[in-house]
Amino acid sequence: QVQLVESGGGLVQAGGSLRLSCTASGDIFRINAMGWYRQAPGKQRELVATVTSGSNTNYADSVKGRFTISRDNAKNTMFLQMNSLKPEDTAVYYCNADIQAILLGTNNYWGQGTQVTVSS
Repeated sequence: QVQLVESGGGLVQAGGSLRLSCTASGDIFRINAMGWYRQAPGKQRELVATVTSGSNTNYADSVKGRFTISRDNAKNTMFLQMNSLKPEDTAVYYCNADIQAILLGTNNYWGQGTQVTVSS
């Protein structure tokens, strides 16, 4: 079974930092693009950042310059370094990835999410 698991969320004061991790496990042949999304209460899920297998990155304007997305292909792991956090960053953060399983086609997967709360 292919699955994604996030970790690293928590409570932090405004201006602080957190580092989120997402690890994929299972019978994986190849992981293509990966990304972080977030969903605040009463809001739709929105894209935060993406990273390709070649480490090409894209960021939402709201986090550009503060967040950094990266990946370690050898460990099937993606990271989101979040600096200068603001209360409006408070949300559940979700890991997303396009994964080709062994002997199967490519599917899109979601993690269960990790809560990030930024106090003022």
